[in-house]
Amino acid sequence: QVQFVESGGGSVQSGGSLRLSCATSGYTYNGPCMGWFRQAPGQEREWVANIDNTDMGTYADSVKGRFTISQDKTKNLMYLQLNSLRPEDTAMYYCAAVTAVPICTVLEVDFSYWGQGTQVTVSS
Repeated sequence: QVQFVESGGGSVQSGGSLRLSCATSGYTYNGPCMGWFRQAPGQEREWVANIDNTDMGTYADSVKGRFTISQDKTKNLMYLQLNSLRPEDTAMYYCAAVTAVPICTVLEVDFSYWGQGTQVTVSS
């Protein structure tokens, strides 16, 4: 059984940093990519970043230059480094993997193995 578990969230002030982790079990890293999404209260879940099998990251415009995605397949971990945090980054953050299609996408429907999420709260 595949399971993804997010951790590392917390409460920080504007300009602060956090490092989120996604621990995977049962996942063979044979899909096209993994990614992070986030969902703020009352809003749709939105794509944040992807990392493919060549370790190339892609980012939503809202986080480009501030967030960095990485993975360590030997430890079954994926990370999201959050720098220069803003109040609008406040959300529940989720990790997942593309399973529905053989290419890397940003569509929520193409991802599976959603965890419970980790909360990030940024105060001004």
